Amino acid sequence: MSNKVTHRLVFPPTWLRFFVIVVLIIGIFFRFINLEQKIYWYDESFTSLRVSGYKEAELLQEATDKQTISIEDLQKYQHPNQEKSLVDTVNSLALEDAQHPPLYYILMRFWLQWVGDSIAARRSLSVFSSLLVFPSLYWLCWELFTSVSVGWVALALIAVSPLHVLYAQEAREYSLWTLTIVLSSAVLLQAVRIQTKFSWGMYAATVVLGLYTFSFSAFVIMGHGIYVLAMEGWRLTKTVATFLLASLIGFIAFIPWLWVMITNFSHIQLTTDWLSHAERWYVVQKWLFNLCTVFVDLNFSHSFKNIFPYLIAILVGYAIYILCRHAPKRIWLFILAMIAATALPLVVPDLIFGGQRSGISRFLIPCYLAIQLAVAYLLFTQITSSFIGIRQRQLWQLVMVTLISAGILSGIISSQAAVWWTKYHSYDNVAVASIVNQAAYPLLITKPGNALALSYLLNSKVRLQLVVPPNIPIIPNSYSDIFLYDSGHELQSAYEKQGKNKLALIYPPWFWKLLTP
Repeated sequence: MSNKVTHRLVFPPTWLRFFVIVVLIIGIFFRFINLEQKIYWYDESFTSLRVSGYKEAELLQEATDKQTISIEDLQKYQHPNQEKSLVDTVNSLALEDAQHPPLYYILMRFWLQWVGDSIAARRSLSVFSSLLVFPSLYWLCWELFTSVSVGWVALALIAVSPLHVLYAQEAREYSLWTLTIVLSSAVLLQAVRIQTKFSWGMYAATVVLGLYTFSFSAFVIMGHGIYVLAMEGWRLTKTVATFLLASLIGFIAFIPWLWVMITNFSHIQLTTDWLSHAERWYVVQKWLFNLCTVFVDLNFSHSFKNIFPYLIAILVGYAIYILCRHAPKRIWLFILAMIAATALPLVVPDLIFGGQRSGISRFLIPCYLAIQLAVAYLLFTQITSSFIGIRQRQLWQLVMVTLISAGILSGIISSQAAVWWTKYHSYDNVAVASIVNQAAYPLLITKPGNALALSYLLNSKVRLQLVVPPNIPIIPNSYSDIFLYDSGHELQSAYEKQGKNKLALIYPPWFWKLLTP
């Protein structure tokens, strides 16, 4: 493979640069607006639990000892304090959540010491990470397309991409993971081009950062390996050997946490078991829906009746066709390798064994980034091509403006909403909390994660009883109203048998009121 690639510092038309700068400003605004307005949901509450250095077992032990627990008791597990150290943060992950490597949680702990511990402060680390994606993406496009022009369109697409905006506003590691994916890819392409020890050392460092941010970075590295091997004709050349050495160094550095994952594999299986249960047709719907949300997201349901997912799928398919037909091999091979290596390991098990691994949008962020690069290439080549007529170029300009406008519209709508589909475990929390808060002296029976998330919405008068199936605690009698939220059919039946109680569904599908005789 020849590494002598000529880079051209040719900027796109002035109107396009102005358009992209405006879109970029809008995208930055979307990342900062109403950070505290969105509900702090199930997964984010577990982020705070881990960052604070507490374990779920400690919370459950206190709830068991006291029989019921207060909002103040729950909030203790959401804030770092002198009782728990950074070592406790790592231990909490290692023992109960080993599928999540510790880098983001360590960074978050230091971040909160610097900027404070409000909801907005917790989420601002993701916002900051998402802003660093922009220069990294520009660099990646420079290395991949040997020109900055496609990078301008890619910046616009990702700036207002509903999926990226939503995860930029969550206290989770996925915005940081996006940054490591883009940065690692740019560093790889530069290392392949200039072939210096320093550049390959930088690539090894990005491998470490990626793996310690999210373990699915292994698929990204696999995609990089496929690209390098294919470009080298599947021969063990110096470039291939250097790539393998850099990757090996990165994986060796990850061995300590890999060992933690192996030793706690049974617990990982238990906490991720929900991923192995889903109908295949449901997962296919999720594929279409999730792909659509990369470009437009109006919070519609996973339904085959909606036309937007089909239009987006057609656009993406055409973008990949144009890419493979007209782009140089090193461009289309890199994008296709990234799509295949990061999607197939999730898609194939779902199709063969069932499950919804490939239906979880955040797991496919590297695949979606590659798809956005393909669409950016399509749009730029079509709006500037001298081989098609002016009407066709104007049509593609309209397609680009429409696509980006759809992202802006999605951002406007979601920025004003307290809850969105990405917070699926907690989608009904606002309604549930409103009902419980109206009771005189209520008891809410629910799972620990729900309780932590609801503690930001419930009044101090509310008491909670935490349950983890199959353990079924006895319900105290001294409450005006007793509610069950997302407690599972097994627990519902058990509570009905206690004293011949009855359950009334008051907010479908998971919120019940216990009617005592």
